[in-house]
Amino acid sequence: MPVSDGNEVRPFTIDVADDVLADLRQRLADTRWPDEIPNTQWDYGTNLAYLEELVEYWRTGFDWRAQETKLNNFSHFKSQVDGLDIHFIHERGKGPDPMPLIITHGWPSCFFEMTKIIPLLTDPASHGGDAADSFDVVAPSLPGFGFSDAARDRGMEVQRVAGMWNKLMTQNLGYPRFAAQGGDIGSGVTARLGFAHSDTLYGIHQTSITRPTPYLGEGSKPITEAEQAHIDQRAKWFQDEGGYNHIQGTKPQTLAYGLNDSPVGLAAWIVEKYRMWSDCGGDVEKRFTKDELLTIVTIYWVTQTISSSTRMYYENQHNLWVMEKDQKVPAPAGMALFPQEIAVPPREWGERSYDIRQWNYMPRGGHFAALEEPQLLAEEVREFFRPLREG
Repeated sequence: MPVSDGNEVRPFTIDVADDVLADLRQRLADTRWPDEIPNTQWDYGTNLAYLEELVEYWRTGFDWRAQETKLNNFSHFKSQVDGLDIHFIHERGKGPDPMPLIITHGWPSCFFEMTKIIPLLTDPASHGGDAADSFDVVAPSLPGFGFSDAARDRGMEVQRVAGMWNKLMTQNLGYPRFAAQGGDIGSGVTARLGFAHSDTLYGIHQTSITRPTPYLGEGSKPITEAEQAHIDQRAKWFQDEGGYNHIQGTKPQTLAYGLNDSPVGLAAWIVEKYRMWSDCGGDVEKRFTKDELLTIVTIYWVTQTISSSTRMYYENQHNLWVMEKDQKVPAPAGMALFPQEIAVPPREWGERSYDIRQWNYMPRGGHFAALEEPQLLAEEVREFFRPLREG
């Protein structure tokens, strides 16, 4: 496998120590539960009855070793990028000329979100598609998420990550050009790749528009009614649901003490987001099994990365990316917008900052598109990059 500047690509196996799992089970057994106003369901936050049920399953029924085995069926690696050990899955495509593709998760997600879609992208012929649409898929863990090292200095935000991903793909893995896809924080990383590294990209595909903030100053097109409705909807959403964003963007360290010490607190913080941000109609297990939810939470727990993951909100909010007049992301862009995403902007909003080549509103799904609707998203990604393969 290619090596550049000493940044060796090394095989990696997930193998959580037995004493870490034993400690987790003991902490779950020793939980000091809070009270709850009767009959309030999820109105005040994570529902007590549901969390008690989930935690009891986590303690007595959940088999981490079985999940670990499934995860290790993928090809995992680590490699140094800018001094940090970055974890990633790297699966080769089964087709005549696979296109290299890096797919980036968000928060409170992790690389696990991509495990359903990876086979659909690497081997489309086995999943109702055309082998000519195959990809070499690289699915990294963001710095400070899961099995990737956390930064030991300030400023680990999406623009910095984009530079790291470009090095990972072109230097460490030796791909002269590649494609990029992402949602949530991964969307911001993908957008920045398309802006700062368009010379090495075929194009970018996103499921949300998080960055950049478009230029809205003198000489810009007037805001349309649909755009104003989008702005108003986002403002209302952050008023009603954005408490996590504010605390993680201002005082993540204070939050980290509780979440890093209490597995039940960690589960409550994460699982509520999967319920609120997915297309589940209020029943989180309509979209995600207990095993899926607990695999995600357990990855955060055993790696102790909830602190470093939430810190990225602080870094992003202190490193804003606002377009200047007449600036656009030059890489060709495709958008697949799922109805229960945090925000679903009109196309004209996207066209302020992107060279939009494909813009589709999806029939179902939410924030965690690759895990909720992997088939729909895979078909969108194949369709978007098909005409760019010869570019």
